[in-house]
Order: sequence, then C-alpha cells, then structure tokens
Amino acid sequence: MSNLALDTNAVSALLEGDAALLELLDGVARFALPVIVVGEYRYGLQRSRHRKQLGAMLDDLVAESDLLVVDDHTTLHYAQVREALRAKGRPLPENDVWIAALCRQHERTLVSRDSDFQHVASLASLRW
Repeated sequence: MSNLALDTNAVSALLEGDAALLELLDGVARFALPVIVVGEYRYGLQRSRHRKQLGAMLDDLVAESDLLVVDDHTTLHYAQVREALRAKGRPLPENDVWIAALCRQHERTLVSRDSDFQHVASLASLRW
C-alpha cells in the first residue's frame, strides 16, 4: 500500500515506535501527510519535554512524505464532507473534516485510531 496518509495519532504512534502500527506500515516507502496533521503535531510539541528530538523526527518524516496542502479543490471536498456529516448528525472536529477532505481529494487511505472517520463517505480509512 503506497497510498496511505497518516492522521495525527498515527504520526505520534509512528514516531514513538508503536509496534502494531510499524507492522501495519511495513513495506510502505512513502506516506502522505495532510498539512493539518503536521500543524496539530507541531502544536502538541509545544508542551512536550521531548520537543527537540520529536521535532527533528517530524521534520525528517515531512521531508520523506507527500505533503497534502489545502487548495480550492480541497474546499469542495470539505463542504461535501461537512454537509454530509451534518445531515447524518455526526459532526467531526473541524480539523478532522479538513483531514478527511484532503484524503478524499488525493484518494489516500487515512491511517487513524479515530473511528469517527468511518462515517465519512468515500473516505478509505485503516485502523490499527
């Protein structure tokens, strides 16, 4: 599988060496990272005792990944995802809607521990 995008909790688990996630990702040479995920992780680093080490690891991961950035086409997916979730009565946190929109736009499977993403139509997700 080379079409995987990592959610924030997957980035955390990957950088912490989570054995189950590493097994799942074995053989994947390159990931996609939604820019929202990078921002969320950098925000979390602000309070971390290990921010220097983890920040360097994140920088390496970003350099070795495909960064998914928000553009006008993303806004179409965002609007569709958000409206469909509203109609179902299943809202997601704002950042998760953007992450889902980016993954749908770029046809990436989102690796996440969050089960809420299963409610997003046309979004492939993978849990570990």
